[in-house]
Amino acid sequence: MGTKSAFNWITLWASLLFVVILGFSRLSYGIFLPGIQRGIGGSYSQLGMLGTVNFIGYLIGTLCLSPLISWFPNQKHVINRVSCLLLGLAMIGSAFSHQFIQLGLWRFVIGLLSAIATVLVLSIAMDAVRPAERGVASGLIWLGGSAGILVTGLFAPLTIDPSHLDGWRNAWMAMGVFGVIAAIGFDVVSGKRDRKLPSQVEPDPQERVNVYRLLLNPKKLLFLIGSYFFFGSGYIIYFTYLIPFLVSKGIPSLYAGLIWSAIGFAGLFNGWIGGRAIDRWPSGYTLAAGLTLGTIGVFGVATNHMILTAIGAVTIGLVSFVTPPLMTTALLRRHVPHHAYAASLSLATAFFAAGQIIGPIVGGVAVERYGLQTGVASSAIFMAIAAVLAGVYGQRQRQLNSQGLSQSG
Repeated sequence: MGTKSAFNWITLWASLLFVVILGFSRLSYGIFLPGIQRGIGGSYSQLGMLGTVNFIGYLIGTLCLSPLISWFPNQKHVINRVSCLLLGLAMIGSAFSHQFIQLGLWRFVIGLLSAIATVLVLSIAMDAVRPAERGVASGLIWLGGSAGILVTGLFAPLTIDPSHLDGWRNAWMAMGVFGVIAAIGFDVVSGKRDRKLPSQVEPDPQERVNVYRLLLNPKKLLFLIGSYFFFGSGYIIYFTYLIPFLVSKGIPSLYAGLIWSAIGFAGLFNGWIGGRAIDRWPSGYTLAAGLTLGTIGVFGVATNHMILTAIGAVTIGLVSFVTPPLMTTALLRRHVPHHAYAASLSLATAFFAAGQIIGPIVGGVAVERYGLQTGVASSAIFMAIAAVLAGVYGQRQRQLNSQGLSQSG
């Protein structure tokens, strides 16, 4: 079956799955933290560590995916179906947590399953799209994460307000049910395509070595992968501790939820703008521009002014929340061999996950020693490093293109 335009049923259902994979399973934890703290106890630093546990699971899931596909090269759809369905069920299960360790185990499982689902949903959906429109398609899929943030922000009065002790539990159960429905919908529409397409990951061990050499070569993709790593550290600090910071300032739960929703609403445009931009200017410079603006947005917290904090949050949502993952996805698609794309995306996602493991640890230490404001603002350091590395990658791209032109001339 031939490829499709960026706007198709597979892309739509993939975007709905990303509402769950990114917005619900991963980032809803930040806005639910005040309610979770009242329900099971623990300091913000300790509960932030559960974010690290989640991304340890995410890292393990990412590392296991490549050999899993190699062992079952024609079962990519089956693996994705199982992981997406179990992800929805795990979210429902986590709503019944009454102890710190119990919730930690659920967060680990959710992280592991969401890693597998992230790579496979993107890989399956991109296979169905024309090469020239994959940046736009990637943007449409990633904006599902923004939609998830928007929706969780609307839950804020039920999850933050002390009068609703079990609000976060009810919200997670509803999100899990939505996840199961989205998983079934994506499997149905993607199943209409030939499921016997050749695997994008060669089982040949030598081919996997080449993938590592490609991504970790300073002259090729190393700086792009490094940028993705530091972005993972920076954005997760911001999204983990922003709502607790606002609550500590006495901001009403409705207003805190609206700020959170504003990030998601702005991110809806981010997906479209970022996808168009990376299709037109497929360069590390395009990525660096969004990360730089995001770094500036983080500093809104440092001003201690709620209006500037809100403007900064919207800026992050508009230019540097969805943009780095979707642009990295699109750039990898352009610069790695077709058969190695799933393995390359899996390895890149592993670095992203490693950054998300380190982020909550650093942010938690900053919160414990210097307070929530400094903890949130510390994410700007990682975002700035990510922007610099993306710029270096853009420079290397330009040098390689110039060398190629001079040789052909």
